[in-house]
Amino acid sequence: MRPPVAAAGVLGALGVGAAAAAHVWARHVEIHRYTLREVELRILPPGARTLRVLHISDIHLVPDQRRKLEFLDHLSMLRPHLVIDTGDNISSAAAIPVLAEALEPLLRRPGAFVMGSNDMFEPGPKNPARYLLPDPRPEGITEDRELTLPTPELARRLSAHGWKDLTNTRESIELGGLEVRLVGVDDPHLERDEMPAPVAAEPPSHGRVLRIGVAHAPYQRVLDAFVADGAELILAGHTHGGQLRLPGIGALVTNCDLPRAQARGLSTWQGVPMNVSAGLGASPYSNYRLLTPPEATLLTLRAPKPATAG
Repeated sequence: MRPPVAAAGVLGALGVGAAAAAHVWARHVEIHRYTLREVELRILPPGARTLRVLHISDIHLVPDQRRKLEFLDHLSMLRPHLVIDTGDNISSAAAIPVLAEALEPLLRRPGAFVMGSNDMFEPGPKNPARYLLPDPRPEGITEDRELTLPTPELARRLSAHGWKDLTNTRESIELGGLEVRLVGVDDPHLERDEMPAPVAAEPPSHGRVLRIGVAHAPYQRVLDAFVADGAELILAGHTHGGQLRLPGIGALVTNCDLPRAQARGLSTWQGVPMNVSAGLGASPYSNYRLLTPPEATLLTLRAPKPATAG
């Protein structure tokens, strides 16, 4: 029988080896496994035509990320009817023209966007352990310091062909007889969100209506506000799907007050469908993922199935 001390040594060595293998996978393999996740929802008004919505988020682009740029270019082949970008597009000012070029085919399709903190402030090195807290920021923190990234230039590039800037505002897009009424907020993680005032009397629609709430970080106060506002679909990002997930446990954190079980993918909030994108990247100072590959989401929205005669 192997002595207990020797057995413990073997187990310790195996644990170190597994951790090292996981690090290599997360840092050099999974971070590049770009994935298209496809979901279907029957939330359109009866008789409405199918609507394909491409949801992109958390690109965190730096100019030399060739494989990420190739995946962004590939997404244009999906020919979505609507594109929603939920922020954290860049990691440096130099990435803005590169991003605009990569997204150019999608920017020419109907779309809308909100900003995340990394669209405003250039990332820097941080202690990774801080993300193990439910929300690592002190309560009540606000980001009112001067921007370190040219956010207005990014907004100009994203809206150059007609994408709607949803920063604390409402917009409407007409799509073949369907009016998509959008409401968005500035980044809740920086406490810059201000829910737009409700419309006293909504303008009459000449066809069918779909209401979508859009935010970068899915904080509960914002999700509750979207539900109260009548949203029929909520889109958000920010969580990176937890960025590090463990078998049987899932996401360790969401970096906001969203429950860990809803860190990525399709779920519901107070009965309203909600898609939280795991996003396409990560900070260049923590550029790794484990069991949550980078993703974009194609949501196919349909009308309810016609009732069958009983």
